[in-house]
Amino acid sequence: MKSTDKQAGSAVSQSEGDTNLTTRRAAWQAKRHDAATRALLAEDERYFLRQSVSTPCLNAIVRAEGIWIEDAAGRRYMDFHGNNVHHIGYGHPRLKAAIAAQMDALPFAPRRYACEPAVALARKLSEISPFGPAKVLFTTGGSDAIEVAVKIARAATGRLKTLSFWDAFHGAGIGASALSGEALFRSGPAAPLVAGAVHVAPFGSYRCPYGTVSAEASGGACARMIEYVLGREGDIACLVAEPIRAVPYVPPPGFWARVRAACDRYGTLLVFDEIPAGLGRTGAMFACQHDAVAPDILVLGKALGGGILPIAAVLARPELDVGGDWAFGHYTHEKNPVTTRAALTTIEIIEEEGLAENARRVGAMALARLEDMQRRTPEIGDVRGRGLLLGVELVLDRATREPANDLAEAVLYAALDRGLSFKTTMGNVLTLTPPLAITGDEMGRALDILEAAIEDARVEM
Repeated sequence: MKSTDKQAGSAVSQSEGDTNLTTRRAAWQAKRHDAATRALLAEDERYFLRQSVSTPCLNAIVRAEGIWIEDAAGRRYMDFHGNNVHHIGYGHPRLKAAIAAQMDALPFAPRRYACEPAVALARKLSEISPFGPAKVLFTTGGSDAIEVAVKIARAATGRLKTLSFWDAFHGAGIGASALSGEALFRSGPAAPLVAGAVHVAPFGSYRCPYGTVSAEASGGACARMIEYVLGREGDIACLVAEPIRAVPYVPPPGFWARVRAACDRYGTLLVFDEIPAGLGRTGAMFACQHDAVAPDILVLGKALGGGILPIAAVLARPELDVGGDWAFGHYTHEKNPVTTRAALTTIEIIEEEGLAENARRVGAMALARLEDMQRRTPEIGDVRGRGLLLGVELVLDRATREPANDLAEAVLYAALDRGLSFKTTMGNVLTLTPPLAITGDEMGRALDILEAAIEDARVEM
């Protein structure tokens, strides 16, 4: 197999998702799209600024319901991507009813006025916070929420520097891009970025940047590097990290406890970015709860709006309420009654429908099935995940672990042809993040498609 499909005119690593200008994508679109779809995609490209992994778009959809999306030609796909907004499934009837009722009752509140839905959401988040009572701020997106968290940490510590992982994604703003570790968001027109953003290599296991060969050894090497950098720098305000890497990589037992202790030792606040993995995806309401380690600040987004409205939240320990003389957020829609009602209803649906537990149960079944698939499929080098955050890493050779990027892209389109949508990350990792409401039978059907798609791609190659 050879990897020939690269982004036209670009050598930038596409770690965040599959590329949108490869020859394979163009061939798939030419074969699958009807005239109406091609016309809409052309209009989309005409009016939207081009950017990698989005515009030009893959396809056009006209309907989203439950675990399904439907394209303009009437083809339906189980959506195992969804940008991680679709935890409760698309178009949940209870959420749509709550949003409609709120629009009739109070559609907007200027930010200097309190309103009941915003207060109710803040109260709920404080009640379920992994570190006990919390003070909160709301933004319209996760990138802004991450930057608010850093502002709070700077104000509370009197320090300016941050520490985060290479390969991480924390948002697309200038500040959030500085925290991120992906060239796609850090280079070219994004640079120069915010000064004082320090990075270390993350934990890995299958592809450990420290050269180790087990999850435990990788976590130990990463923790030692964090301890070293915190001590060496001496003035880092906060460590910003995902408690489980969204690639995905699962932290080994004891990793976050050791990092938490190091942060406490050097006066650095721990900020957990749970934007993609929080709210039940990993089988617990918060991903950090698996490790019984609580951060000082926690950031939520994506699924918080139920897959309909954009809203993100920053939860901070009450003692970090130290910025009363400044405006950390002060966003126009900071206390929007409609978006906050949507978020509150989304959390209630996750709790009352047992979606975190369903993610744990169905995810465990899926991981076992993927491990069995790995034993029978030489192209699968590794499978890993927790709950309904799952990754399948494709390789050219298990001995060398050379990434099979071209194969992964071929599998992506073969799966789409069979009715399953997901994204690739790091070039060769099939990343599966279905709605948390998915049933065991539906998951079984999706994995049947995945296995058949790998076989289809193998034959094509």
